Amino acid sequence: MYRIAIIAAAGALTPLAAAAQTAPAPAAAPAPAPAAGATTAPTAGAAVAAGAVVYDTQGGTVGTVASIDGANAVVDTGTVKAAIPLASLGTSPKGVTLAMTKAQLEAAAGQSAAQASANFASQLTTGAAVYGTGGAQLGTIKATDAQFVTITTAKGDAKLPVGSFGPGPSGVTIGMTQAQLDAAMAGK
Repeated sequence: MYRIAIIAAAGALTPLAAAAQTAPAPAAAPAPAPAAGATTAPTAGAAVAAGAVVYDTQGGTVGTVASIDGANAVVDTGTVKAAIPLASLGTSPKGVTLAMTKAQLEAAAGQSAAQASANFASQLTTGAAVYGTGGAQLGTIKATDAQFVTITTAKGDAKLPVGSFGPGPSGVTIGMTQAQLDAAMAGK
């Protein structure tokens, strides 16, 4: 059995950390209604652009728009980044407005990240397919414990730190291609 320690760029290879930063606020926790006259529903072409300051309905600063991703604005509070549907943003005399305070948005994003982490942890089960960054299936999970996941590949078993795994488009993913995993298992 090979034991592979992924030390260099471990943070960059962990898709879970990136997912947690941009997780949308949970739909199950609707935002409180804005005060009468404080905001209006956004219209097509509403002025939501990267760099815009986002305010709550009382005029407090929530954060800034880090980017626009399709139908979402990624709002950076300085603590978290959360994808907010553009339809949830309104306007006020100060500018772009969200019917949540900074604290409410940070709490919702934290709950969403915790839920996503728990959901992913439940996927690390014996027999689950493991995919590489190129999308190819690299093997299946043979065993897991608190620190390591052992995967069975065509070239043998590899024991990798749990932090090396994250959610991907096809399921459990590691930040390596087949060639990189093969090279690591060969000791190169």
